[in-house]
Amino acid sequence: MFTFWFSLTLKGSAQNDYVQFFGLDQVKLLESPFLYAQEVDKRYILDMNVDRLLAPYMKEAGIPWAADNYGNWENTGLDGHIGGHYLSALSMMLASTGDPEIDQRLDYMLEQLKLAQDADGKGYLSGVPNGRQIWEELRSGNIRAGSFSLNDRWVPLYNIHKIYAGLRDAYWIGGKEIAKPMLIALSDWFYELTKNFSEEQFQEMLISEHGGLNEVFADVAVITGEAKYLELARKMSHQQVLNPLKNSEDRLTGMHANTQIPKVIGFQRIAQVAKDEKLHDASDYFWQNVVYQRSISIGGNSVREHFHPTADFSSMLSSEQGPETCNTYNMLRLSEMLFQTAPDSKYIDYYERAVFNHILSTQHPEKGGFVYFTPMRPQHYRVYSQPHENFWCCVGSGLENHAKYGQAIYAYREDILFVNLFIASELDWKEQGIKVIQTTNFPEEENTTIGFTHRGRKEFKIKVRYPSWVKQGHLKVAINGKQQEITVDKYGYFLLAGKWSSKDQIQIALPMETKTEQMPDGSPWYSFTHGPIVLAAKTGDGDLKGLFADDSRMGHVASGKMIPLELSPVLKQDIQPMPKQKGDEFKFLLAANQFYQLEEDIELVPFYSIHDSRYQVYWPVVADVELEAFKKELNTKDEWMRRLEEMTVDQVAVGEQQPETEHGFKGSNTQIGQENGRFWRTTSEYFQYTLKNKEQEGKVLRFTYLNTHSSQPFHIYINGQLLKTESLAGSSDQLIVIEYDLSGYNGETLDVKIESVESKSTPKLNHIRLMKRNM
Repeated sequence: MFTFWFSLTLKGSAQNDYVQFFGLDQVKLLESPFLYAQEVDKRYILDMNVDRLLAPYMKEAGIPWAADNYGNWENTGLDGHIGGHYLSALSMMLASTGDPEIDQRLDYMLEQLKLAQDADGKGYLSGVPNGRQIWEELRSGNIRAGSFSLNDRWVPLYNIHKIYAGLRDAYWIGGKEIAKPMLIALSDWFYELTKNFSEEQFQEMLISEHGGLNEVFADVAVITGEAKYLELARKMSHQQVLNPLKNSEDRLTGMHANTQIPKVIGFQRIAQVAKDEKLHDASDYFWQNVVYQRSISIGGNSVREHFHPTADFSSMLSSEQGPETCNTYNMLRLSEMLFQTAPDSKYIDYYERAVFNHILSTQHPEKGGFVYFTPMRPQHYRVYSQPHENFWCCVGSGLENHAKYGQAIYAYREDILFVNLFIASELDWKEQGIKVIQTTNFPEEENTTIGFTHRGRKEFKIKVRYPSWVKQGHLKVAINGKQQEITVDKYGYFLLAGKWSSKDQIQIALPMETKTEQMPDGSPWYSFTHGPIVLAAKTGDGDLKGLFADDSRMGHVASGKMIPLELSPVLKQDIQPMPKQKGDEFKFLLAANQFYQLEEDIELVPFYSIHDSRYQVYWPVVADVELEAFKKELNTKDEWMRRLEEMTVDQVAVGEQQPETEHGFKGSNTQIGQENGRFWRTTSEYFQYTLKNKEQEGKVLRFTYLNTHSSQPFHIYINGQLLKTESLAGSSDQLIVIEYDLSGYNGETLDVKIESVESKSTPKLNHIRLMKRNM
């Protein structure tokens, strides 16, 4: 097996000053929640049908294949994307466990993919349905890019990125030599495809979501030593995102979050390979903005997949579509890269928080299903995937997440070993002949012990992270029982130097405190942490609709009843720290008398331990004199939203990827954008959606427009019949809401079409809602 891929360097580009992570094959997890999660993930991986995952690639290659595509996202336009993730997950799981069945699957998958690539003869390999037509259109300079489409297909660049990453991981992490020439051939195909593109054409193409293609091409430059791939990586870097970051400008609000994070990973990878400080600084600015201004206590970010305003997290508390797992998966990858360049404990502090609280919580502990959204709405719940039903993006990243827990526990530079995370594990530093064992029951116990199992005495330095959650001066270190004086450097690490043998033990005490963390926008909502662990309460198991998702297009959303926000228990302002229950390290109490009008204490446990239940992470904390006004405001906003949802038969959040895709978006000469977090779409020709009208309950069509003070007429059609020629004018409101009577328009589906008059741009449409009656 290869060591982790950042250790490889472009010819002529020395990177010895970078910190390196160990290969997953060098780090073995010991008994812990992480080892358990890894085993559950392995069972899920082995339950999936490889031939069905391969089917999109074989179809695109024209090879007869007995197995059919999986359903869900795997046969509605993103065909093959999970196959790429699966290749990565197999590689990671093989490195982490050495499991022979995983090894056989990886070999088999690569052999079949090579057949598909060889059938093309030019290096092309993809599961994108009818992809050749798209690529040939691009080759000729015919580029029609939208945020979530390219030449009328659902994000084909994002899709093909997954097989690039899978082949890279099979070679670098899985140690499979067959994958190297396949990756290079696929890269050469794309290089030839785009070799005549102008800079403007590249940037136009990059409007469409494209994953981390710039990162992969930088990796291929490292693998081959050829600068042409690094040049391609730069060309595949989206300047619309990069340029503001270079100037430390925050233009992220309203952007689709997980479209941007992989781009920034690519910026940082290019920075590593090319020693480009400006790209590094831009990537670091992005990281700090997202971590410190846009993330909640569990380490996740975004609502409905988009970055919300930094000064307003209200949607985080009201929406059933909270932080997306893919976002945190990619923020962890960016944290790893930034740490390599500048080994500061802040990156690992975030990493630890996100891994323990978000990532670990996103896999069902028994059935292994993966979570897409983790709502922060009080008393809501999460939905889990099933191995043969659901193929969301967060299933792909989920397969990988729980196969790579050994990734950042340790790192090294020359003769310095970094101990970053306190997770029970064994390290085999083969190059130095050093073997380390970390014994810990953290976080159940507030300590860890570092020992050694190599022969003889080995001289090297150990840098241990001083966690931000331990008070200065409270962390204690003893070597073979003797207390040590430690000095914490400006990067948050302390140094232990010596000649280490199997007789030595380093005992580290990690005292944890219980604290409150306010929502980043300053609103009166707080979560509780004990050390790095976020605490939450189970609030019931009623109406967990779709807890294990079906294969419906939006099955990943927890659509059960929303509990009114006003029913959230409100804490008094003079809240006191929570006492532990005797004999139970990780159960805490919020006493009833700390709340207004509450009769029973509330028990808090680690958020990652809560499953098959509604939960509450954030709690309102309000002064007595403000309580009535706070509840009234909370009730007014939330009741209106819940009433609207109860009356809704179907709806489209216009301009947002998943809702538009679910509703069969079609259009020509149409543009999207956002203003103050509100998305819109307009057209100088047409766009349309298909709404589901279950049991023909829909009686009213409710449109929400952003006011552009335009009176330009446009047509609204229902199932091909003209509903109305509309003209907006005369309102000073920011939003214009109009309800249209649907009497006479029947059917289980309704095609709603917006059409321009005389090629003039239509108003900015923000939302379409099919309702049972008027509001």
